[in-house]
Parts: sequence; C-alpha cells; structure tokens
Amino acid sequence: MSAANGTPRPLLAVNNIEVIYDHVILVLKGVSLRVPEGGIVALLGANGSGKSTTLKAISGLLRTERGDVTKGGIELEGTAIHRLAPDAVVRRGVVQVMEGRHVFEHLTVEENLLTGAYTRHDGASARRDLERVYTYFPRLTQRRGVRAGYISGGEQQMLAIGRALMARPRLMLLDEPSMGLAPMLVAEIFEIVSRLNREEKVAVLLAEQNATVALQYAQHGYVMETGRIVLDGDAKTISDNEDIKEFYLGLSGVGQRKSYRDVKHYRRRKRWLS
Repeated sequence: MSAANGTPRPLLAVNNIEVIYDHVILVLKGVSLRVPEGGIVALLGANGSGKSTTLKAISGLLRTERGDVTKGGIELEGTAIHRLAPDAVVRRGVVQVMEGRHVFEHLTVEENLLTGAYTRHDGASARRDLERVYTYFPRLTQRRGVRAGYISGGEQQMLAIGRALMARPRLMLLDEPSMGLAPMLVAEIFEIVSRLNREEKVAVLLAEQNATVALQYAQHGYVMETGRIVLDGDAKTISDNEDIKEFYLGLSGVGQRKSYRDVKHYRRRKRWLS
C-alpha cells in the first residue's frame, strides 16, 4: 500500500509524539521515525536518551509505568495503535523484548516460550512454531527442561527473543539486546536476529547503546538525545560521518575514545539533512 505521495507506506510510523510521565515529566519531545516492512532500523543514543520510552510507547507498555502519549500518534500500516492495550498491540503483530530480558525464572525454558503464544488459540500451530524457535536457537533445545533462572544471560536473551517470536510478530522491538553480554554472544544474537529478519520477514526496531554493532545490521538509524531525534540517515552515512562518530559513537578519527562534551562540532539533525 502506498501513501498519497506515491512512496510506500511504512509498516510503523511514529509521528511527532510527546510522552509525559505522571502528568508532569516530559520525556519525549516531538519524536518521529519510520520502520519499513521487513527492515531493520537502529535507534541509537546514550542511556537515558529516551530509547526505551519510545519502544514502550509503541508497544503500549508505557501506561503500565504511568506514562502517556499526549501529542502526536503511532500508526501500524496507517492505523493508530497508541491508545491500544499491550495485548491488543501484540495481536496486531508488534512485540517488545524488554531491556534486561525479563524471563519467568521459575518456569522452564519451554514453558517460557509457550507463554509467548498466549494470544493464539491454535495449539498445534504453536507447537510447530516452538520447534521452529528451537531451530533458530539450538542452545535452547538442550535447555528446554531447565528453569530459566538457571541458564546464562546469553541464553536468557535468546529465550526472550524466542518467546517474542512465538507471537508471530511482524515487528519486533528489541531493547538493548547486547546489554551485559560478552562480545561473542552479542555477535551470535545479532546474527540470529538478522536471520529472523531475512527468513521470517520480521521487521526490527533496535534500541542500542552499542551503535557500532547495531549499524552493522541496520539499514537506517536514528540518534536520540534528551528525548529528541537529532540525527537520522542510512546506516553507512551515520557510520562514516566523523562528527557522528566522535559525538555519538565516541570515537575520534584515530580510534581513541572521546567524551561527548569534548566534541564541539557535531551537526544537529536539520542542518545535517539539509
């Protein structure tokens, strides 16, 4: 389906949203972004920049934390979803994998996976999808009868993604999937996410502090700072831009770490896109 100007309508459109917590705390200020059908989009920024709040606004989890979208809107294929309950958003094909994994520690790996199919009513189909998840995450096959609280952090992250996959999402929201994991595990998990994107056609909105890794897999990136989108562009442009590398990725031209406050010449979004 196409928009009025002839360009393809995005799967997800976040349109100039404002988010307020507890009726007084302004967290997001005019945030807009797009995720195309079958695409991987990175949402980059430091801790506290507003990435998690943006994902929760999309998934409907915001209101469980006394937050609300007070301006703008969020659309899935042109239909507003920002007033829906979280379970209704899941039924429309949008699933969030929370920061910190949040598995049910007292349940086994397999029981955790089956909870991901709670919105579905075809048990035989869910069982087939369970075996499909195991093909993507063979480590979980060996741990299927083990309580989730006793598996490693990397396995818990795989479990959280596998549980989301059980809902048959069209769009997966991943919040800091690399957090607390060794580099080899991070690479393994991102490779699996990339494979899910290619083979299952699951679109991904990826909130990450590890911009270097995220931009290896995303086609497009948005950079957040204090509740605003300040830059966006294709992944290569963001990766190659020296100002962005210094200010947002923390690297000088010779690969030395720099603090954000040391960089004086970064470009704001409207100037960079002009």
